Amino acid sequence: MPHLVIEYSPGLGADVDISALCRATYGVMARNPLFPLGGIRVRAYEASVAIVADADEENGFVAMTLSVGAGRSKADLHAAGAEIFEAAKSALARSLSGENFALSVNIREIDPDLSWKANPIHARIKRAN
Repeated sequence: MPHLVIEYSPGLGADVDISALCRATYGVMARNPLFPLGGIRVRAYEASVAIVADADEENGFVAMTLSVGAGRSKADLHAAGAEIFEAAKSALARSLSGENFALSVNIREIDPDLSWKANPIHARIKRAN
């Protein structure tokens, strides 16, 4: 881990470059030594149906959830989350300039006793460095 899942409102991809949002947030994570490169995943999914706030059809959202393994300090996670949030705000500046858009970033820590992984990517990256 860390895995960043980006969920966004139906049709938003027509107005927003979701790939650029993914690249921007990935870049923040890849530069941060808090996150092992071999564990980073950024993926985005369009919601097939969504009702946002007052159900105005113009409303849209991006909801981001960063899942991380245990062991990082709250202060370090807060700093990383703030940096990811700023990158997302920059990538979504046009949407955020209106009054029908919501952006959120949440971090959740995974209990290591309830998490299983098989990831040979870490070994390949170590060999390459």
